[in-house]
Amino acid sequence: MKKMILVLVCLALPMFARARENEIHIDARTHKFPNGLELVVVERHWSPTASFIVRFKVGSADERPGITGSAHLLEHMLFKGTKILGTTNYDAEAPLMAGIDVLAHELTQAIDRTRNPLYRGDRREVDSLKAAIAKLQERQKQYVVKDEFWETLLRHGGTSLNASTGNDGTQYFVSLPSNKAELWAYMESDRMRDPILREFYSERDVVYEERRLRTDNDPFGKLWEQLYAAAYTAHPYGWPVVGWASDLETVLREQVEDFFHQYYSPNNVVIAIVGDVKFADMVKLVDKYFSSIPPSAVPPPAVQTVEPEQKGERRIRVEYDAEPQLAIGWKSPAGGGVDKEVFDVIASLLSRGRTSRLYRSLVEERQIAASISASSDFTRFPDLFTISATPKAPHTLEELEAAIYEEMGQLAWEGPTAWELERVRNQIEADFIRGLRSNFGMMFRVSDMQALVGDWSYIEKVNERRKAVKSADIKRVMAEHLTMEKRTVAYLAKPDEESNAPEASRIDEIRLWRDK
Repeated sequence: MKKMILVLVCLALPMFARARENEIHIDARTHKFPNGLELVVVERHWSPTASFIVRFKVGSADERPGITGSAHLLEHMLFKGTKILGTTNYDAEAPLMAGIDVLAHELTQAIDRTRNPLYRGDRREVDSLKAAIAKLQERQKQYVVKDEFWETLLRHGGTSLNASTGNDGTQYFVSLPSNKAELWAYMESDRMRDPILREFYSERDVVYEERRLRTDNDPFGKLWEQLYAAAYTAHPYGWPVVGWASDLETVLREQVEDFFHQYYSPNNVVIAIVGDVKFADMVKLVDKYFSSIPPSAVPPPAVQTVEPEQKGERRIRVEYDAEPQLAIGWKSPAGGGVDKEVFDVIASLLSRGRTSRLYRSLVEERQIAASISASSDFTRFPDLFTISATPKAPHTLEELEAAIYEEMGQLAWEGPTAWELERVRNQIEADFIRGLRSNFGMMFRVSDMQALVGDWSYIEKVNERRKAVKSADIKRVMAEHLTMEKRTVAYLAKPDEESNAPEASRIDEIRLWRDK
């Protein structure tokens, strides 16, 4: 499939540059291998480079209580190497890792005992076992080649090398000179086939500290975590991607390794390659290095839990010694679901740019808010449509919340103006073009759609659906979904700060447009 989008560009650009900028082609081709691995290739012979991504269709939503944070842990661990990479002598290293595993089991049991409310001992056993593990880890270091996977790719021209984990997926990506494609395939297939989770417990400590930095000691991170925990009573979107602190303290290497073998198999993988490559060559290359990796004996289990319908407003207060913040969430459809694109447009109408409704009214004109943002994400399962905001002193959280509902009520009752809809459509088209202009952006978008909805070309469909949203759609969806009884509200406030209940007549503005 091929699509051309025309864009106005500066006339001062050289002719060859204008020709390239004026055309965005999505000419992807796909191939599925016998072991279930899916390959998407976009040929772009603009420069002798290519962007590569391995996207595992597994994220924090696929975990279970007790091992939350495992997908994010594996994001870190898969850079630790294999029996070939990351070690000078795996045979000498393996017995030390086995010894660490034995001590780690004992440590987990000791920690569990301290969590028992009837426990009357101290933590000396815990501290002693941690010290014993540290000694073996120190001995293991003599065989570890630190960051060999990472540095090998960088030495061969790799850029934008990294990985990320979310609720729905874990991905490893890099841009390389296109003549290094075979090096990439060799290294990625090696760690997909048989990764060695070396230095697991020291890296687990690193992730635990990452959680402390980004969540426990970050006001907005703490507020966001509690918002989702309150909004979801059953579905795994309610737990954090980084994992709960208690799980990070006790999850075992074998548990994370089992999680890997269950989900990180070729039949749960999308590879996307975009750049100066040929489709036939990439099919041969991926076949050479990845086809011998067996699929899971049992298909990775799907998430079966469905979040029950919310029957009433939920409100929480998070006490933290920081400036006040507000977060509001309503359930919205999964990516590809009915009316999902309407929520995307509502988010843009409310907070995208200085002329958006909430920014113009609450930040610039009334100066009630210091910042404000609305968000709608493309996800595997129904997620939250969110609004987050920070009040501008001396205005309060209650004032800000009521003002948000007033603006939303007006939009829901009157609908957007023709000018507003045209502005959003222009933004959507600009985003579409900017996101696909680079090999890297194209790589991410086609792999996301292939993984989430099974069709890379949905990127074009969702773009057209967003541009087709009408005023009546906005009014209908806001009246049906963004109601008082379906919202979850979280306040971040200082412990000694009094909480004043919002005036019912103002806080219920959101109900008014439904009744009208």
